[in-house]
Amino acid sequence: MKNIIYFFQFIFISLFFLIFKFLRLKLSSAIGGKLFQIVGPIFRSNKLIRENIKKALPQLNNDEIKKINKQMWNNYGRIFSEYMFLKNFRHNLNQSNISIDGQEILDEIKKLNTPVIFVSGHFSNFELMAMHLEKSGIDLAAIYRPLNNKYLNGVMEKIRERYICKKQIKKGISGTKNLLKSFKEGTSIALMIDQRVSEGIKCNFFNAEASTTTIPAQFVKKFGAKVVPIYIERIKNNNFKLVIHEPISFSNNDTVDYITLTLNKILEKMIIKNPEQWIWTHNRWK
Repeated sequence: MKNIIYFFQFIFISLFFLIFKFLRLKLSSAIGGKLFQIVGPIFRSNKLIRENIKKALPQLNNDEIKKINKQMWNNYGRIFSEYMFLKNFRHNLNQSNISIDGQEILDEIKKLNTPVIFVSGHFSNFELMAMHLEKSGIDLAAIYRPLNNKYLNGVMEKIRERYICKKQIKKGISGTKNLLKSFKEGTSIALMIDQRVSEGIKCNFFNAEASTTTIPAQFVKKFGAKVVPIYIERIKNNNFKLVIHEPISFSNNDTVDYITLTLNKILEKMIIKNPEQWIWTHNRWK
């Protein structure tokens, strides 16, 4: 029964993608945003979104929470509709603009030819971050979680490998081994650290304990790796700003707990900057 549902989901989403492709990027993104803004609040996850916002940002009143909720769905819909145009983003064919703050940092990383750990979260159109890193000549591997829908997952994997990052590593025990192997061979790692993981540690995140990945900290301890936080925001419509932060060099005496907490605090600042552009649908504090 589940496979049948997944198949019809695949057909339904494929039809939407074809329609969006016909309408072109700017109009598709606008329509996708409005559509999700209307339909999103119907989903069961909308209750979790409001609870998450309230937990992380308790100073906000109900109207402010509703506004962030509404704008988040709009951004989510834009991301969905923009998937059909990743090829255009990759080859600079869109009538859009991605400004880069910190390109010189990427140029230096490439020049030194020493792998680093890039960390970020699900902001704005997050797929564009790994895409730009690879376009800048960084030898990169990105870790991802496969979709439950096997029909959609096959398509998404091909899209990611072709237009976002050629080296895609599945999340899990085998994925961690592949990450180690890739890093030893000189490949930098792009990692989202904003979601709950079963193999992580409990770490403070917006004043509450949250299960957090320790992969960046482990690479720091094992290889002395530098960590480079990156962030993307949607300025307006299809215009984005990608920010590359200075590499962080942790001390040999820094513990896994300290490194993980430090990165969580950086992530918090990114979220606070544009809370409506972070994907709040994940059960982060479960």
